[in-house]
Amino acid sequence: MPDITTDSASPDSNKSCPEFHAVIVAAGSGARADQNIPKQYRKIGGIPLLQRSIDKIASMPALQSLTIVISSDHKALFETLIDVPEDANVSIGGDGRKDSVSNGLNSISNVKNEDIILIHDAARPFVRPRDIAACLSAAQDHGAATLAAPISGTLRRDSGEYVDRSNLWEIQTPQCFQYNIVIQAHENVPQDMIYTDDGSLVEASGHSLKIVQGSKDNIKITYPEDFVWAETYVNGVESKEHKAMDIRTGQGFDVHAFDFDSKGPVRLFGVDVPHTHKLKGHSDADVGLHAITDALLSAIGAGDIGLHFPPSDMQWKGKDSAYFLDKSVDMLRITRGVILNIDATLICERPKLGEYREQMQKNVARICDVDFSRVNIKATTSEKLGFTGRGEGIAAQAIVTVKIGGDHG
Repeated sequence: MPDITTDSASPDSNKSCPEFHAVIVAAGSGARADQNIPKQYRKIGGIPLLQRSIDKIASMPALQSLTIVISSDHKALFETLIDVPEDANVSIGGDGRKDSVSNGLNSISNVKNEDIILIHDAARPFVRPRDIAACLSAAQDHGAATLAAPISGTLRRDSGEYVDRSNLWEIQTPQCFQYNIVIQAHENVPQDMIYTDDGSLVEASGHSLKIVQGSKDNIKITYPEDFVWAETYVNGVESKEHKAMDIRTGQGFDVHAFDFDSKGPVRLFGVDVPHTHKLKGHSDADVGLHAITDALLSAIGAGDIGLHFPPSDMQWKGKDSAYFLDKSVDMLRITRGVILNIDATLICERPKLGEYREQMQKNVARICDVDFSRVNIKATTSEKLGFTGRGEGIAAQAIVTVKIGGDHG
């Protein structure tokens, strides 16, 4: 059973961070991120993900050498996008993660058995320096250590069995080892065995692994929605501006035409309203929720709905628009923000919405996790003018006011 440190990665202030050699693993394809560019080269806040990881590790004063493991297929991207420290070593990865790490370990020069080796995934750019130092210190004392975060959600198997989470950890990187321990593990474990991290590889070789509790912000950027979170994190949590209370207002506008080849109902603010036709759209064409989503994204400076959920992406085909609004609310929370008010207007000749207005307000309040009194929805006509006046479609506009930072009470 692994050893566990419970001091939330707060190293002894009287103990200096040990010197170490670092290997950053960046040789994967990043296929799950669903992008045309490997995820480690995609920019977050204008800086490639890999560059952020390099800068974080290179900023540690105790660093003795840095090795970056990349794919041979990514050489041009690496040379074009990444600013490498002058004395860094670049190694070419292998067929899998274990082979890539082995290549990186074997390329370190002038390393002794007792030296500490830090291995970090390029896809975790938000690790805290104090957590890095704590993991290094634990490896110096115990030979092998990893950052990890306790599991907080409810876990259930397909069989219906619920899993006790009290002793479960999500393993992170960096992972730190004495050189002789990690190199022997790589050399001696059977080649047909598959390990997704070096900690499990070291434990399989018979050495215990010290768990150091790290931060939940140290996520592995893997899926498209992780980049949405990361962009908001950079714009909010990493910004000094988030420390002061800030009132902001965002405006959203959307329009959808009726699909005269499809029968109703029409979905508005998540409520199916009887009508002769549906609205046309890549998702469920909920013009009301789209306008609120755009307004919320505008208020936090995060672009618009098309940036995060582009209609060119087939994964959003037919998607319930409540998902888009829910994810935008998550982005607001990351900036330490709360919604103060939502005001939305539908512009159409028909259908008539009066009897559904309260249900719509309740639905929006539920999605946004705000009190019903903070949501106002109304409808108006365009006096028979324009495409809405001719009954060709519905327009919606929304204004969202948020408070970011400060004391939320």
